[in-house]
Amino acid sequence: MYNVIMYLVQFGIAVASLFSDKVKKMWKGECEAVKILREKVDPDAQYIWFHAASLGEFEQGRPLMEEIRKQYPQYKILLTFYSPSGYEVRKDYKGADIICYMPVDTIGNARKFLRTVRPVMAFFIKYEFWYNFLHILRHRGVPTYSVSSIFRPDQVFFKWYGRSYGHVLKCFTRFYVQNDVSKQLLAKIGITNAEVVGDTRFDRVLQIKEAAKQLPLVEDFIKGENSSSASQEGKVETAPKVFVAGSSWPPDEDIFIKFFNEHKDWKLIIAPHVIGEDHLKQILSKLERKTVRYTQATEEAVRTAGCLIIDCFGLLSSVYNYGNVAYVGGGFGVGIHNVLEAAVWDMPVIFGTNNHKFQEAQGLKAAQGGFEIDGYEAFSRLMTRFMTDADFLRKSGKAAGDFVASMTGASQKILSDVVL
Repeated sequence: MYNVIMYLVQFGIAVASLFSDKVKKMWKGECEAVKILREKVDPDAQYIWFHAASLGEFEQGRPLMEEIRKQYPQYKILLTFYSPSGYEVRKDYKGADIICYMPVDTIGNARKFLRTVRPVMAFFIKYEFWYNFLHILRHRGVPTYSVSSIFRPDQVFFKWYGRSYGHVLKCFTRFYVQNDVSKQLLAKIGITNAEVVGDTRFDRVLQIKEAAKQLPLVEDFIKGENSSSASQEGKVETAPKVFVAGSSWPPDEDIFIKFFNEHKDWKLIIAPHVIGEDHLKQILSKLERKTVRYTQATEEAVRTAGCLIIDCFGLLSSVYNYGNVAYVGGGFGVGIHNVLEAAVWDMPVIFGTNNHKFQEAQGLKAAQGGFEIDGYEAFSRLMTRFMTDADFLRKSGKAAGDFVASMTGASQKILSDVVL
C-alpha cells in the first residue's frame, strides 16, 4: 500500500508541476537528483548523508554538519532537501559538498539514489521517515540516525492502523530525541534505542547569535534625533525601549500595531514574514506614527522615525539584538516561527495561541520567559506590565536567555555517541 501511495504522490507532483512554479522546481530537482549525483560524487570519497525536509530541519542539522566538517574533514557531506523552500534558499551552502533534492520514496528511486552515492552514514532530521530509503540503508548496514526527532501520541506509529508502517522506525541505528515523552512513546512500541539529547536548534541559535551583524541604521533609529547633540554636549541619554516583531502576519500586526499607535514612547521594529509590496502597504496603512523602510532609510530619516520596517531578508536574527521585548508571529495562523532567535538575546518573547506543538515555546513558557496571548486585551495587559515593572521585564528576559543556554549541547552529545 505504501508503495502504491508513493507512485500516486510522484504522479501527483508531476501533474501539479504543470500549474505551480514551486512544484515545478521540486519535480525538476527530484528528476535530476540521481543525474547530479552521478556527475558530482567522488568515487574515492566517503559521504555522510544529511536529509532535511525544508529550511527549519536544515537549521537543526547544520550544527552537526559543521562539527563533522571541522572535526572529521576526511568525510564529504551530501545534503538533500524535499521542499523547494529549503533547497532554493540553501542550494549554495558551503558546508556541504553536494546539495540536491531527494527523489520521491519509491523503491526504484531509492535504489538508484543509494547505489550512486553509497553513504557510509545517514542523518535524517526530525520528522523524516522514508520507508524505502530507510529499509535499503538498513539492508546495506549503513548506520542511520534520527536527529532532533520528536514524537506525539497522535502520530501514525502509535495507532493500531499504523503498526505496519511503524516498522520503519526499526531501521534507525539510534534516535536522538528532544524529550522524555518521545522516548517513552517509542519504548511502548518496542523501540529502545533512543536517547534524550534535546534539540540541536539550540546549538544553532547560539551560532547565529555569535555571527550577528552590527546594524548602524538600526542603532541610529534607536538613538533618535537627540543622540548627536547629547553626545556633543557630553550628556548621557537613556535609549528608548524597543519592541521587535519578527515574522509577523496580518493578525499579529492588528494586535501590536494598535497598541503601539497609542504608546509612542517605545520604538517599534517590524520584520514581516511576507515581504511583498501589498503586505508592506497594508502594514503602513495601519501605522499612525512616522515610519521608515530599512531599504529606503537614511541616517536622518531613521533618527526621527518611531517605527522601522525591515523589508529585506537575512537581518531578523541580528535585529533581535536591539530589542527589549520580542513578538514572534504565526501564532494566529500557520503556527509560530522561531522563538529561539529572539530568546537567546535575553528578552521575553510573546506569541499567539498556535504554539502547543512547538517544544521550544512550551519550554519558554514553563521557564517564564515566553508568554502566550489570545488577542489584543491580553497583549495590552502584558505589555503594560513590561512597561511599568522594570524588574518583571528584566527577570523575564533573563529567564528566556537562561532557558536557551540550558538547552544547548545536543550536537556534541550526538557526535560523542556516533562512531566516526
